[in-house]
Amino acid sequence: MADALPSSLGAQTIAKQIVRSGTSPSANYRAACLAKSDKDFLNKLKMVEEELDETCHWLDLIMRCEFIKPTRIKPLYQECNELLSIIVKSIMTMRVRLTSNEMEKIRTKS
Repeated sequence: MADALPSSLGAQTIAKQIVRSGTSPSANYRAACLAKSDKDFLNKLKMVEEELDETCHWLDLIMRCEFIKPTRIKPLYQECNELLSIIVKSIMTMRVRLTSNEMEKIRTKS
């Protein structure tokens, strides 16, 4: 998709940004799977969330500027939003888990 963007300075700047943000989530998710603790896992998932959100932003901008026909970009945008929703739900689940664990530690100390 990035290769299909026009050769204008603005389009190529966005191409470089989306290549970085669009490839980062998979590497960060892989790192999350190797996390040393639940907190580390949560922090790495937050990085995935940030990169997916940035990718959604660039895809939205590409559609708005019509650098590529929006009908070609919309499926990518939808997939990016779906992945973002999955990661956000995972983050919420992990936060509940961490809070639960903290509460349990407090109870056992009492």
